[in-house]
Amino acid sequence: MPGKYEWRKAEKALYLPSCRPARIDVPPCSFLMMEGRGDPNGPEFASCVEILYALSYGIRMLPKKGIVPEGYVEYAVYPLEATWVNPEDGSAASLAGKDFVYTAMIRQPAFVTQGLVEQVMEMVAAKKKLPRLGEAVFDTVDEGLCVQMMHTGPYDDEPASFAAMDAFCAEEGLIRTSSRHREIYLSDPRKTEPSKWKTVLRYGVREA
Repeated sequence: MPGKYEWRKAEKALYLPSCRPARIDVPPCSFLMMEGRGDPNGPEFASCVEILYALSYGIRMLPKKGIVPEGYVEYAVYPLEATWVNPEDGSAASLAGKDFVYTAMIRQPAFVTQGLVEQVMEMVAAKKKLPRLGEAVFDTVDEGLCVQMMHTGPYDDEPASFAAMDAFCAEEGLIRTSSRHREIYLSDPRKTEPSKWKTVLRYGVREA
């Protein structure tokens, strides 16, 4: 039997980048996703996160229910991610505002299919009252060429990291392809002090 798949060890380039900006080619990945708009600290975003984790752990725990999907390998659930854009000014450099368009998501292993997601969705619906459960979508995201870095500290300090990424792009002859950016949350804010929060920041680019 193969050992447990640990994304922190197997995919360091994607999830444990340097604290300095660098370019990366991100391969296509499958995600469970939910879209929303509003305050990142509000109840709508929290409901999205609850649903995504319920489905993700539902898939992860299927073997304990006697269901072993084809190609299943024991694995650690991937971290929460989200893409963000501020529709008011088109800037994605700060989450200080309250009216953000976002897509919350959790990556899924290669064996996960649409049919499997629908099966687990029915199982979750039978156990929990989650009114927005049906809004969850399973799809593939192809980010391609990006610039990313590890941000350490509170979310409110992210503009400094984005400024460093923008300067790197100027030096490397890269142009952002969208005002939307991605954040990958590696720390549990309930258990870690803000100064130690680790968040991967990433946005798409193209050659100038």
